[in-house]
Amino acid sequence: MELAKLTHENIEKEHICCAISNNKDLQVMSKKNWLRERLDEGLVFLKGNVRGKCFIEYIPAEYAWAPVEAEGYMYIDCLWVSGQFKGHGYSNLLLDACIEDSKAKGKKGLVILSSKKKMGFLADPKYMGYKGFQTVDTAEPYFELMVLPFEEEDSLPCFRDSVRRHEDMPEGFVLYYTNQCPFTAKYVPILENMAKTRSAAFQTVHIQTREDAQASPSPFTTFSLFYDGQLVTHEILSEKKFDKILASKGL
Repeated sequence: MELAKLTHENIEKEHICCAISNNKDLQVMSKKNWLRERLDEGLVFLKGNVRGKCFIEYIPAEYAWAPVEAEGYMYIDCLWVSGQFKGHGYSNLLLDACIEDSKAKGKKGLVILSSKKKMGFLADPKYMGYKGFQTVDTAEPYFELMVLPFEEEDSLPCFRDSVRRHEDMPEGFVLYYTNQCPFTAKYVPILENMAKTRSAAFQTVHIQTREDAQASPSPFTTFSLFYDGQLVTHEILSEKKFDKILASKGL
């Protein structure tokens, strides 16, 4: 499979894999606008030259929208191969391209967010372990920071202290999110309306700067829903799933 890299010149015509509708679609517009602002910071969006979910997105960790300390490393935002493209070695192809590029840029290694067991929107810990990644830090309730160092290092990346501080969070639901994932543009307004209809205490925190993302209370800044200071889920919710959560809280 040939790989294509997003640039300022081709971003309008290229699809972005996780949302393959036309450029006028709200989700596509949201994601592409976010990407444009990151390209000059060193973000790489490398995709299979196909229409489907087959891509890797990574950025120098200093510019990552994640609460991690990983100076000199490359942070992988997302590695996603699904559907008909699974089982053909494309994850290896994309990850190997990222490794080669990161070494050429003088990086110390790669960092990625995973979990104790395989979960949606997070890297598969079994696969990452197979590729040589190791867990170097954890955050409640299930997040794991995995690292692939290129050489032996005295100090390894870690989560920032903000992921362990939830005491000042207001009661009720608090949703932290960014435009890094196109799906938030569609589903966040839906969840807000559902909460309002059910008279649920519900606040949104739209993270719009790297600095705010790096001070987030959740390792997964794309989407993290809290209730009374406890993480409920990091997985972007459909109406049906949020309805179950509201019902579980008696709402």
